[in-house]
Amino acid sequence: MIAPPARGLMIAAPRSGSGKTTLTLGLLRALRQRGWQVAGAKCGPDYIDPAFHAAATGRPSVNLDSWAMPPDMLAQLAGGAAQNCDLVICEASMGLFDGVPAPAGRTGASADVAAALGVPVLLVLDVSGQAQSAAAIVKGCMSYDPRIAIAGVVLNRVASARHLLLVQGAVEALGVPVLGSLPRSDAIALPERHLGLVQAGETPELDARLDAIAVFVAAHVQLEAIAGLARPLAAEAGAAPRRLRPPGQRIALASDAAFSFIYPHLVAGWRQQGAEIAWFSPLLDQAPPEDCDICWLPGGYPELHAGRLAAASRFLDGLRAFAKTRPVHGECGGYMVLGQTLAAADGSVHGMAGLLGVSTSFAKRKMNLGYRDVRLAHAGCLGKAGTHFRGHEFHYASIADPGQDAPFAFAQDAYGGQPMASGSARDKVTGSFFHVIAALD
Repeated sequence: MIAPPARGLMIAAPRSGSGKTTLTLGLLRALRQRGWQVAGAKCGPDYIDPAFHAAATGRPSVNLDSWAMPPDMLAQLAGGAAQNCDLVICEASMGLFDGVPAPAGRTGASADVAAALGVPVLLVLDVSGQAQSAAAIVKGCMSYDPRIAIAGVVLNRVASARHLLLVQGAVEALGVPVLGSLPRSDAIALPERHLGLVQAGETPELDARLDAIAVFVAAHVQLEAIAGLARPLAAEAGAAPRRLRPPGQRIALASDAAFSFIYPHLVAGWRQQGAEIAWFSPLLDQAPPEDCDICWLPGGYPELHAGRLAAASRFLDGLRAFAKTRPVHGECGGYMVLGQTLAAADGSVHGMAGLLGVSTSFAKRKMNLGYRDVRLAHAGCLGKAGTHFRGHEFHYASIADPGQDAPFAFAQDAYGGQPMASGSARDKVTGSFFHVIAALD
């Protein structure tokens, strides 16, 4: 007998900071505790929330991005996440309709993902500072995009029973059920740092925190009714097409608190194409394994560990020796470590690998955030010159000295700007602040 398709539901909000992550984690953990096979997914570029989803469910979470990913890739990644699963809960990013100028369905907005997968939306509404006016926001979300359905509402930061009475009456008069109300609470807050939440692997007593969030959410929402909103996913099981090709047969991949930002779908895709992954930890002063033919340094938080990395002589010497004969690539934080120096937040300057000419600084903080459409400037481990990728940048570090290296790629933002030289390339070493999500060639 063929198993019925998994069902899906999106947790979204009119704006960031409304409580999406708290509700999503609470639902995932609480339903898992009640015997459901649940999985998480995250709209848009995000390394941190999916790791919390995985911790809450015991299953991998996946990123779904309508701007960076071709539609068939998005559908098949969602289908893969749904295998052997009762329910997939997809957490939206930013506001539900927030995206970039692009053709319909390809804007990067969470609404695009809900429409593509045919899943309804549970709207989280921060009602602090308002009462019946909250219903006008719900009504606007209901009518703004005819592709999606607002199936229910959970109210957040409810101040009192009287406050709840006013808001709930106004919202339900629209024909939308209010399926829970979360009171103000600081007790379940997760720790944060400059790029968002502290990573799941670094969060103290994570299981206990997730259990507390589950108890809090289950006490204030209608779990069964929310799960009942879900509808079958319009997705396809199987390996996604146009996976990023492996940069080598055996990949030395840095992984620790300083290097953790690698999208799971990239690693899974490399493995499905026959590549092997050899993990190593620069923070433990481990060199890239000698039996590998490519070294990949992902993004992460090297700025928080600059002194320790500068003192990791086995790692740095091994990396330099590796680069003499085989390719090395760094994304964002990895790029910073491949450069000459890294200035920490306190202004102290630490020597890095010196394989590229760039020097970076976290003391001179400036947020760089946005999608990037990228074409390689030269042939290398990621492909021939002109190979086309989509992805994003998100960092607070600045370039103190760009050095004299050739560019790694030419990058264009999502707003029609001119392609600009991005990153650095020298001999077999490449790097940039760009995080790749999908290959388009």
